[in-house]
Amino acid sequence: VSRGESGIPGGVRDAARTLLIALTIAFAIRAQAAAPDSRDISVSVHREGDEIVVDVDLTVDATPQQAWDVLTDYDHMAMFVSDLAASRILGREGTKVVVAQTGRLKLGLLELRMQNVREIELVPLREIRSNLVTGDMKASAFTTRIAAEGHATRISNHGRFIPDQWIPPVIGPAVLEAETRSQFAEIRAEILRRRNAGAAAGG
Repeated sequence: VSRGESGIPGGVRDAARTLLIALTIAFAIRAQAAAPDSRDISVSVHREGDEIVVDVDLTVDATPQQAWDVLTDYDHMAMFVSDLAASRILGREGTKVVVAQTGRLKLGLLELRMQNVREIELVPLREIRSNLVTGDMKASAFTTRIAAEGHATRISNHGRFIPDQWIPPVIGPAVLEAETRSQFAEIRAEILRRRNAGAAAGG
């Protein structure tokens, strides 16, 4: 039996990677199909050494305040971001918030769960700076910026993270891109839902 440097038989290792690739393809298809109104959301995912770099850019027909209220609604985020199983604020101190989140990725009968605690610094109506405290990654840091653009609001997100598990070199970034696009599409849909609900109540 041929064995690699890890001591795992080559056939077993190859079969495991083949299964993971098949699952990631299935997840990419699911994420793209589930995303509401996401074709205009710009997402770029690429590797730089051990890091994975993510950039997102989109606009939403709402005010910066309306966008901010959804982007920082951590206690209710699992209600409108489908891959979050739980999200809650653990504590606040000034402009800093500590948030615990549990994610889930459903692939048929298989469910992958992820947990993390993040420290988030808020610069009201301008920036959200998020850094990993503990969790299922070696490191993670993201900054989300919002800015008025005419009668709409532009949301941009830039981040870098180091995963603690193997990610397929080609398919992995494609899956992450599809999932990121889906998440921001759901966030935008919630911003618009609340905007419309507020307009109906006011009218």
